[in-house]
Amino acid sequence: MNKLLAAALATTALAGAVNAEGIEGFNIGILGGENAQDRLANHECLKNYAEDALGVPVKLFAPADYAGVIEGLLGGTLDMAWLGASGYAKTYLTDPDAVEPVLVKVNEDGSIGYYSIGFARKDSGITSLDDMKGKVFGFGDPNSTSGYLIPSIEIPQYKDGITMESGAYFGEVKFTGGHEQTIVAVNNGDIDAGVTWADGQGEWEDGFNSGALRKAVDAGLIDMNNLTEIWRSKEIPEGPVVLRKSLPADVKAKMTALIDGLYETDKECTYNISAGESLGFKPITHENYLSIIAARKAKSN
Repeated sequence: MNKLLAAALATTALAGAVNAEGIEGFNIGILGGENAQDRLANHECLKNYAEDALGVPVKLFAPADYAGVIEGLLGGTLDMAWLGASGYAKTYLTDPDAVEPVLVKVNEDGSIGYYSIGFARKDSGITSLDDMKGKVFGFGDPNSTSGYLIPSIEIPQYKDGITMESGAYFGEVKFTGGHEQTIVAVNNGDIDAGVTWADGQGEWEDGFNSGALRKAVDAGLIDMNNLTEIWRSKEIPEGPVVLRKSLPADVKAKMTALIDGLYETDKECTYNISAGESLGFKPITHENYLSIIAARKAKSN
């Protein structure tokens, strides 16, 4: 077991008895990407570990959209969340003192990046953005890094004439509400193509090693053999696990140690909360997100 995690758990009884952390409860926000019931079920293990480590009740919240998690962190009703890079940028630009990034998911090859993947049904005949003229393109959430921010910057660079406005190049640019909704909409033929996130590692048939496609495969929602990749972004820095900056120092230390050591303690729980195969989490700092913050700020001007 990770030494920091062991130390954190060893103090549980005392912490619970006297509430040494100075908190009465701890609230974890879960970003959108799959339906709320699945999000809550996948994070139940983390909730239980957090209650043991902190000695206080822990609640999970799965808002309908990214903004719900961001507003919860900004308003102080949420104490922790795993944000996308764009969501962190939005939070930081709104209030630099609201949260601090502490950990980032590590891919199986040791990298900490991922990709926005454009995809369509294989039987649609769409193989690239060249085939998307006049078609319906789905994006997950305005606050999603891979589901909107990065595609909105990089897709117009694909060739002259492409914009993110409905009716300009694409017939319609549509927000589906989240990654799972985008995947299901493409699979069902409700939209012609969409974007979602994946680590880009492993096999296409598995939905890669981790990401929204992997979760959809695990849930039995899709058969990847029916889908095809039509576009891929440049590598995106994986979003951070953040903690509310005003939390007591020992609370932040215990929760950081808990998640940092979770891969060694419970690989199944790590799989559930990291959307597939990974090597767990490792420390990260604000400096890793300066480019995404700049991109988000530029888009808002």
